[in-house]
Amino acid sequence: MCVDEGDGVTGVRVLGREDGREDGRGERSGDGPARLGAAELGAEPGPRASLVQFSSAFCQPCRATRRILAEVAGMVEGVAHIEIDAEERLDLVRALGIEKTPTVLVLDATGRIVRRAAGMPRKVDVIAALGAAV
Repeated sequence: MCVDEGDGVTGVRVLGREDGREDGRGERSGDGPARLGAAELGAEPGPRASLVQFSSAFCQPCRATRRILAEVAGMVEGVAHIEIDAEERLDLVRALGIEKTPTVLVLDATGRIVRRAAGMPRKVDVIAALGAAV
């Protein structure tokens, strides 16, 4: 996966490493909570994994990402798709170092962030990233 930040076409950053650093940049992706649960997410996480999407109201790639994540969550038992409005949850956005929408976090069953990506993902990449969580 790649990011195309220059021409307005949204790509996807390589899904981040488990240690919370973005691949290739060497910086922390946020000093947010070590684990995300229902209180932080505003919804019950999946028993096996969760696909957490940060979106904004007028973000067209967010709508496509919503469809992709919902489809993947429907294919894999025990996986929840949770969408969070970034503008309504600025506290969480700041705590997690979310810089653009859509941003997708893949959480394991304990609520630990195991992968993250910015931009609209491909379905095959979401499935592969989910493998790190289940």
